[in-house]
Amino acid sequence: MSTLQFHSQPQSRFESDIRFASSTSCSFRPRRPRPLSLHSHSSTSLRPLPRAFSNDPAVTEKPSICTADELHYVPLPNSDWRLALWRYHPPPQAPPRNHPLLLLSGLGTNAIGYDLSPESSFARYMSGQGFDTWILEFRGAGLSVQASNLKELKQSADAVSEQIEAIAKSVANEVSPQKQPTDVSGYLSDSEFYFLREDSIGIGTAWDEAKLVAELTEIFMRLSERLSGFLSESQSRLISTKLLDQISKLLEDSQLSERFEEVRIKLANVLEKQQNSVIASQIRDLSQRLVNIIEGGQRSVSPQFIDIQERLSSTIEDFQKQLDLIVKYDWDFDHYLEEDVPAAMEYIRAQTKPKDGKLLAIGHSMGGILLYAMLSRCGSEGREPRLKAVVTMASALDYRCSKPLKVLLPLADPAQALNVPAVPFGTLLAAAYPLASQPPYVLGWLNDLISAEDMMHPELLEKLVLNNFCTIPTKLIMQLTSAFGDKGLCDRSGKLSYRDHLNKSNVPVLAIAGDQDLICPPEAVEETAKLFPENLVTYKLFGEPHGPHYAHYDLVGGRLAMEQVYPCIVQFLSQYD
Repeated sequence: MSTLQFHSQPQSRFESDIRFASSTSCSFRPRRPRPLSLHSHSSTSLRPLPRAFSNDPAVTEKPSICTADELHYVPLPNSDWRLALWRYHPPPQAPPRNHPLLLLSGLGTNAIGYDLSPESSFARYMSGQGFDTWILEFRGAGLSVQASNLKELKQSADAVSEQIEAIAKSVANEVSPQKQPTDVSGYLSDSEFYFLREDSIGIGTAWDEAKLVAELTEIFMRLSERLSGFLSESQSRLISTKLLDQISKLLEDSQLSERFEEVRIKLANVLEKQQNSVIASQIRDLSQRLVNIIEGGQRSVSPQFIDIQERLSSTIEDFQKQLDLIVKYDWDFDHYLEEDVPAAMEYIRAQTKPKDGKLLAIGHSMGGILLYAMLSRCGSEGREPRLKAVVTMASALDYRCSKPLKVLLPLADPAQALNVPAVPFGTLLAAAYPLASQPPYVLGWLNDLISAEDMMHPELLEKLVLNNFCTIPTKLIMQLTSAFGDKGLCDRSGKLSYRDHLNKSNVPVLAIAGDQDLICPPEAVEETAKLFPENLVTYKLFGEPHGPHYAHYDLVGGRLAMEQVYPCIVQFLSQYD
């Protein structure tokens, strides 16, 4: 394993951060990225969309949040998801390149982290060096949306863009040191806030027997069908048990408890059987009996039955929301690996037509983990990854030494994952940001996870926090928690460790680490790099004992990244392009 040596003098003035290094050990002259014009037709028009939209009129304007030259959409097979690809064209004076460049973002992030501003844009820098640069936004992130036609796609993308900007403006304009948020509900949608409440039972709604029967029937039918394949049999049993437990609590210490238990046992047995018309009829009958039991209790004069029907209505409504969230956020790490990344790579190949059919790829955090997993999977199956060279930043396959990430471990419990189907990380982080950035800095430690002291301009750090993060499916987090085990990150079955086959890779890799990265410590990056053939891997650690230091996002958007990190990447990729 080799090590690249780069020497540059850090600048303390703001001007140094918008200027490329004029003298490093690299043999090229970087160019200043071009300013963006969001409203010019030349930079805001979508190029022809994939086949799914080939008969639709062209979109003439990008969503305001998109600062790329072009915005493309690629459809996922057997899905209504459309993945957003931000494209950055090289300027005419840039050196010619032979391969397009794909950028992959981290967990729960969008493309903005790679393009924070014209003066701090990794994507613009790479396109300025001649690389036809593309940023993939995974399903559920950024401008990737679920849509069946071009009109619906544009409406959904505009809505996402407006939501991202609204959250940022809300936090930036309305929160002051004297008025800091103590409740995050204002930043969350109804569906996101639902599962964060400790107890939602007790909200009064009008009693409607037919409606309750229909809703209960629908819930149990969906559980019986395993939610279209999302839930395993054991998971389905867990969530149906949770609902029945909540209903049981409404009836405990009453004469109705025994009658309910009889219906509960029959329902549990029915839910485990193969779905058919007879089972559907039984579920409806049992739902009717359950409602009748509670309705009978309502006629009692006992105070314990006051509002019991309303409370049942609220319980059913909350469960419907939870099931909707489970279905909506129905993907894990292997979905990205097997579907999102291959679809994007194939689309980019079709658009750019490299002679050897290969791409260059850079991944930050989870983006780099995906590249590692792809190389491992191809090695285990004897397939060609069709990648010319790979750069990873702050990525590893074994995170046992990362203390901050271990907060995810409770979500590895399937029961907990069903309680919290998705984590609205973006909205929660936006709500917490004032407590991290203003006195008395109650959550100041959050900044240390993102950026080392004095390494990112405050306005860029704020933009990163408020605009870059998205909702994360718990199903995705559950698979990633395998990286804390002895085998390192595994596939969803747990049988294939993605560490095991990296020694079979034939793709050159540059593995970059930051010296003060608490999320992905440098020792984790180095240990993963050692798994590759020694002649194909280069490990580079950024940061000096007395400063400057690099935390997790400084490698991409830190004030010295343009002088120190970016040239290192360009020199490495140029060897293989």
